[in-house]
Formats: sequence, structure tokens, C-alpha cells
Amino acid sequence: MYLTAEKKKEIFAEYGETAENTGSAEGQIALFSYRINHLTSHLKTNPKDFSTQRALVKLVGKRRRLLDYLKNRDIERYRAIIKSLKLRR
Repeated sequence: MYLTAEKKKEIFAEYGETAENTGSAEGQIALFSYRINHLTSHLKTNPKDFSTQRALVKLVGKRRRLLDYLKNRDIERYRAIIKSLKLRR
């Protein structure tokens, strides 16, 4: 399995306030980004896996909504997460 409990705690510890704070927008965005990267690499080798393709589109939409929420609430936190995850060019 590509996403273990330890990996989740590591992601939340790095991008959220603490490893236990799984509700922070930054932590959720980082987790979604990790999952999106994994699904993207899977789809490169399995281009006809349409259920994974649908899951990827749904994850991208969730991340986009969280980023929009963060941008409207606190632009500095938004800029920090964009920079740390390298989501924009």
C-alpha cells in the first residue's frame, strides 16, 4: 500500500501544525497532492483505468476547493502552501 498511517502522520506533521491535526487545510492539501501524484504515475502506466481516472479528477476538485477556501480566508497561508508544494510555476 502506498499510503500508510506513518506516511500520513509525516505529511500532517510537515504541512499541518501537528501530526494529530488532520483537519488543517494545509495538511489536507498536502495529502491530496501526494495522492494525486501517486494516481498520476499509476495512470501513466495504465491509461485505460477509468475508475482511477475518475478518482483523480475528484481529488483534483477537492484540492482546488480547499485552495480556493484558503485563498479567500488567508492569502498568506495560501501562498505558503503553494510555494512549499510547488503547485504553480
